[in-house]
Amino acid sequence: MKVLKFGGTSVGSAERMKMVADLINDGSPKIVVLSAMSGTTNQLVQIAETLYQNANQEANALIDALHDKYKQVVEALYQTDEKKKQALELISLHFDHIRSFTLDLFTIYEERAVLAQGELLSTALFQFFLEEQGIASVLLPALNFMKIDENEEPDTAYISKNLKLELEKYPETNLFITQGYICRNAFGEVDNLKRGGSDYSASLIGAAADASEIQIWTDIDGMHNNDPRVVKDTFPIAELSFDEAAELAYFGAKILHPSSVQPAKQKNIPVRLLNTMQPQAHGTTISAQTGKGGIKAVAAKDGITAIKIKSGRMLLAYGFLRSVFEVFERYKTPIDMITTSEVAVSLTIDNPKFLTEITRELQEYGQVEVDQNQSIICIVGDFIAERSGSGLKIFEALKDIPLRMISYGGSKNNISLLINTTDKERSLILLNEGIFERNQKNA
Repeated sequence: MKVLKFGGTSVGSAERMKMVADLINDGSPKIVVLSAMSGTTNQLVQIAETLYQNANQEANALIDALHDKYKQVVEALYQTDEKKKQALELISLHFDHIRSFTLDLFTIYEERAVLAQGELLSTALFQFFLEEQGIASVLLPALNFMKIDENEEPDTAYISKNLKLELEKYPETNLFITQGYICRNAFGEVDNLKRGGSDYSASLIGAAADASEIQIWTDIDGMHNNDPRVVKDTFPIAELSFDEAAELAYFGAKILHPSSVQPAKQKNIPVRLLNTMQPQAHGTTISAQTGKGGIKAVAAKDGITAIKIKSGRMLLAYGFLRSVFEVFERYKTPIDMITTSEVAVSLTIDNPKFLTEITRELQEYGQVEVDQNQSIICIVGDFIAERSGSGLKIFEALKDIPLRMISYGGSKNNISLLINTTDKERSLILLNEGIFERNQKNA
């Protein structure tokens, strides 16, 4: 059994859905996880925002526009009048459900139900197309087996048990279609795995089904060595370890959801990143193995806030760092980077929601400085295997870039640098020239 996840762009039109159907129709056992059609979730978020504001007339206009888009998809996707009629009736039911929220108080619970409609629509329309093509398949409702607990973490025992119960209902079936992103929470309500969660769904389903491989299909041929939106002539990385991929995903590589590596790593299931538009391309394979040592890739994460706490009390004082960390724990705000000296500690966060409250409490321990509009540049590779001085190459490349913080040694796979966001694009280009072009010349 393999698990294949197709993102929003891969199912973003009738033509793309037909391409996906061709890709999966090889007779081998698989579970196919689909995202909402590209743009749908953003439009549903916009609808929800208008409903929160009680702007029901505007919400109805947005709902009608999205409904019209799906009618066009139906017209292009199916050949028979029977399937067109069936699909039009189905999408009408979904949009009538969304419209019903304009008639009553709108809360976060209704918002989650609205946001779930994208995946429910894409999988139903895709299943209808497979039926029309005579491809034997079963639509498995993710809400029957995907669940998060009271801490909003996946309930892996529940997922494994209930997914197997669902699969056992169809012993003769090789092809299953299900939704990414959506789930139920500890109270049985419709919920989700947050944005980008379809990757996470695929990894959790792969682990629960003891899959031989998890494939993440997008519109790019694997994880690249640098940001292709900024740097010219980037290239896909053939092999990454689980840890290397997790670092890149967390620090800005958009192709993969940061949480999605862990379930696969725990079950030692290889993850392949593949391109729907170029299905023959090798892409990137993520596994317990890694390729040649040294620097593999560079990623950047924006929206970073740097906080420096300076205090003479820190010198030789045990318990100081614990007190600082407890402030962030109280506000459930994770820390990305940290550096210390005898009299100060600097750290970064990527969620400024409680920045005012955190700053106020930290001032009890010393002078606090806050710098916003920062970016973390993450250089990833196997630095234990690399013996040629990776640090020297990196700092030579960035000799003209002011560095706010440096984190080196916390992981064998990651060197992180904090810079002003205004220097990010230049830094990525300089690293590409200083590291990868040099490596290619030496190869």
